[in-house]
This record gives sequence, C-alpha cells and structure tokens, in this order.
Amino acid sequence: MSPEEITEQTRNWLETVVIDLNLCPFARKVHEQKRIRYSICFELNTAYCLDLLLAEFKRLDKNPDIATTLLIYAEAFSEFDDYLELLGLAEDLLIDNGYEGIYQLASFHPDYRFDGCDDSDPANFTNRSPYPMLHLLRESDLEMAIAQHPDASLIPENNIALTRKLGLEQMQKRLAACYTKNNNA
Repeated sequence: MSPEEITEQTRNWLETVVIDLNLCPFARKVHEQKRIRYSICFELNTAYCLDLLLAEFKRLDKNPDIATTLLIYAEAFSEFDDYLELLGLAEDLLIDNGYEGIYQLASFHPDYRFDGCDDSDPANFTNRSPYPMLHLLRESDLEMAIAQHPDASLIPENNIALTRKLGLEQMQKRLAACYTKNNNA
C-alpha cells in the first residue's frame, strides 16, 4: 500500500466510524479544519518506531496549526499483544521526555480488545482501526474540548452502548468500508 492509500483508508475510518457515529465528539471539527496530521511508519524496528513517535511530539511542539497526529504503523505491530507492548513503551517515552501533561496518547488497532471483553464484543470497535496507530493529542486542546462538552465523562459509556446496539456485524461493515469507500466510486 502507498502512503496515500493508507492515509485515505484512515480518513475513511475516521469519517465512517469515529465521526459518523460521534465516537469522539471532538474529531469532526479538527477533521473539517484539516488540522490532523497523518504520519505513516513502514518500519518494523520498535526503536525506530519510538524515535518516530518522539519526532512527532517535537513536530507538534513546533507546529501549533497541527491539532493532532495519527501515527500509523502500516507494517508493524499487527499482533495486538505486540502493539500493547509498544503502547507501554510509548507511554514511558512520553513521560521520560517531559511530555506528560502536554500530550496524551490514545490507542487504536484492528484487533483492539478491552481487558475482560470477548473478541466479538462490538464495544471493542470504539478503538478498532484499519491499522495499528497511536493518536497524539494536545492535552490543552483536550481539556478545552472536554470543558465545552455537556458531559464528557459519559462519552466512553455512550460509545459502548451505541456499538453494542449497532451490533458486531454493523461495526465490522463500518470498519471494512474504510478499505473500499473510494474504490467503489
């Protein structure tokens, strides 16, 4: 896959799953403003992948016009357990480099599974994506968005209820659509 195809599939997922279902009520605005950076890593080496994460934090430091970054691992971390290991290392890197309280990481993976949930639970689709990825968020922007939301604490609970109401088949179709959305035009 080319970087353009991977970016397009990720945008399709963002539109079809995250925005259309309002899983993240803050995503639509930055998407429409074109303030999301899509960074694609084809490397398999974990150290390199973490170096790229650090470079993305530094890019956000220097570019306030970028609201958020989706760091997409196109080739690596296809096994969910490997991805969880990366996530732990990424959180350590964030803290060790003084970014705690400045940035926050959200995690997405094609096989995302919440602890204690069955693999077929539609609730897992709140964090399932076409590729393993780390979402880098500015803590200050997140705090501002949460302050403007009527009850941000209910977002995760509402998302779980919605995905379970839609059911596994519907959520699988939505995720699969990101791969074919523009190919059928």
